[in-house]
Amino acid sequence: MELFDVYPLFDVTIDHGKGCRVWDDKGRQYLDLYGGHAVISIGHCHPHYTEVMARQMEKLSFYSNSVRNPLQAELAHRLDKACGYEDFSLFLINSGAEANENALKLASFHNGRTRVLSAEKAFHGRTSLAVEATANPKIIAPINANGHVTYLPLNDITPWREEISKGDVCAVIIECIQGVGGIRLAEEHFMHELRQLCDKYDTVLVCDEIQCGYGRSGRFFAHQHLGVVPDIVTVAKGIANGFPMGGVLISPKFKPVYGQLGTTFGGNHLACAAALAVLDVMEEEHLVENAARVGGYLMEQLRAMKESGVPHMSDVRGRGLMIGIELDVPYKEVRNRLLFEESVFTGCSGTNVLRLLPPLCLSKAEADEFLAKFRKVLES
Repeated sequence: MELFDVYPLFDVTIDHGKGCRVWDDKGRQYLDLYGGHAVISIGHCHPHYTEVMARQMEKLSFYSNSVRNPLQAELAHRLDKACGYEDFSLFLINSGAEANENALKLASFHNGRTRVLSAEKAFHGRTSLAVEATANPKIIAPINANGHVTYLPLNDITPWREEISKGDVCAVIIECIQGVGGIRLAEEHFMHELRQLCDKYDTVLVCDEIQCGYGRSGRFFAHQHLGVVPDIVTVAKGIANGFPMGGVLISPKFKPVYGQLGTTFGGNHLACAAALAVLDVMEEEHLVENAARVGGYLMEQLRAMKESGVPHMSDVRGRGLMIGIELDVPYKEVRNRLLFEESVFTGCSGTNVLRLLPPLCLSKAEADEFLAKFRKVLES
């Protein structure tokens, strides 16, 4: 049997990693500013993480949600302390797409509606309604194109006001920093009015924090930079540092009903152990603060490079360790040279944006290493 060939792959086989470094099967070392697509939050193979996971596997890896799992309750308690939403509830699942599916399903249960508003350039997942809320017709199969979703321009409140005021919108789903969309930031005035409109018309506000959340922006959630509180927050990626896991944080306006939501693997013992280990490390090593500090430094230096005349840099934007570098040329050659000549992994978006999504433990020295290599590629 062959693999179903849907991924364009670099000719690199990663064998092992440590912190912000990975090594291929030939022993070559790389600086990882991609983090496996923003998944590696506390660094590759953190010793506390691997110890907790090994200990849990020796005890119990899985049992279903038909029995009590104290690790779930512990994670909910620890998470509310980390993000400040102590009156919210937590529902655990396996991925970001599944988190968004359940968020939108819960919204529809709440107000009985079926319309969703999503932003242009949004990415919310590849399953059912999540993919329909993703503004990319190439990945929306005919069976998913059910007319539930209207895409509107980010930060232009007028069309959002017009649609929400019709009174039939179930939910608004927003990435406060768009990832796949090219590190586009929602603006404070836009989010505040969106919050007011949702309140007025009983529309559910969902903040998709799957890529931009969990400390990456320099706050625990990206929407916390904007002073709004959503009705539902979705998380995944960095929540368990590579173990498949997602979560839905649910405000008190929603009341749980037996059987309303469900999952086989979500919130299993091993996943919860991974998520608790991540919170341990984030707290002990102050990784949210590190993301703010090192990310701020990195953006400051990148902007200085642009202003000094380093070629091909059109814009630098982002928050914390979620950074977009817009180029005036297609990113492909720059990204390939960074990888194959300078041994640096980066992400990308569209045709001309490099995305930096490193582990939150990235050091200033590692940032400087990237800056030197990036300048070398652009100037040669």
